[in-house]
Amino acid sequence: MKKKLKRGFTLVELMIVVAIVGVLAALAIYGVRKYIANAKTAEARNSLGQIGKDAASAYAREGMAGQVLALGSVAGINNKLCASASATIPSGPGPIKGQKYQSDPGEWAADGTLVHTGFACLKFQMTDPQYYMYDYKQNGGTQGGGNGAEFTATANGDLNGDTILSTFTLTGKVQTGSNGALELTIAPNFVESNPEE
Repeated sequence: MKKKLKRGFTLVELMIVVAIVGVLAALAIYGVRKYIANAKTAEARNSLGQIGKDAASAYAREGMAGQVLALGSVAGINNKLCASASATIPSGPGPIKGQKYQSDPGEWAADGTLVHTGFACLKFQMTDPQYYMYDYKQNGGTQGGGNGAEFTATANGDLNGDTILSTFTLTGKVQTGSNGALELTIAPNFVESNPEE
């Protein structure tokens, strides 16, 4: 009867296994980094979506002129977009370069003393640390209420700290609806540039 010899792995076999494990680890690291970067972009998408909803709510609020009316006259109700924010939050890309920024509630309320202006008019603010710099601009139309008035909400980020900014943009426009009334319509999706930068 032949005796079975116990045989181990050869050096070549072990090297092949190590190489395969190394390749799999490299692919996993790349995938996880991409996944984490994509997860961080959810902040920008969610915040811009909320700004869009807040812009629609602000537009739906009815306003009237503040002058005294003559007896027997009427005041028309008007709807208008919030005017542009006076500053981005934070004020520049430095504080978000590869890190989070904790904004001050006062930054979001900076335009609160102005009528129908900025983030204060939108009633939008962030209380948690943020990866992105936010801006809101209103352009076109008669004081933001006429047909063709538009807003643009923007989030810029620098997740990897290389000074190349990612940009997420959401737009809305006042248009005449099928019933002849002016309505604010918001783009169904974001415009993204370098989303994982």
